[in-house]
Amino acid sequence: MKLPPYDKFPEINSDTIILRQVETNDINDLVEISFYDSRPALTFNDALEMQERINLDYQNGNSIHWGIANKLTNKIMGTLGYYRGFDEGIGELGCVLKPEFQGQGFMTIAMKLVTEFGLTNIGLTKIIAITSKQNEEAIKLLERVSFIKTADLENDEIEYLFVNNLR
Repeated sequence: MKLPPYDKFPEINSDTIILRQVETNDINDLVEISFYDSRPALTFNDALEMQERINLDYQNGNSIHWGIANKLTNKIMGTLGYYRGFDEGIGELGCVLKPEFQGQGFMTIAMKLVTEFGLTNIGLTKIIAITSKQNEEAIKLLERVSFIKTADLENDEIEYLFVNNLR
């Protein structure tokens, strides 16, 4: 496995989005969707502190977290990444998209790019995602990008497993 941190933070491009490192000047765009340890950011300083913790997790080799930027404007629309370490070749994928960008296919593209990155660049053997049973949009997204439900968890959550049909 090739775990973070990398010599250069990996940027992933598609026709419509760029997955890139979140910079300090992006924080204003992220306050409303910033979370760390299930705690939401309430202020710019909260979001900045959370991003600093995310960056430290990356430097410690425990995660990689991209900003989802519009390719035309370079403005951050959301984030996604692998969280909670890479024990035994497993990556847990998490994502969030600002409401005004939902339903336009951005997260579908981002999830496909990041699952491929996890398999080919990190060397993951298993990719999971966990969501609330009430989060119907997240469930549809996960199923659309080849995840299947594998378990009902405590706290009204569901676990999904990525099924790579390419291997």
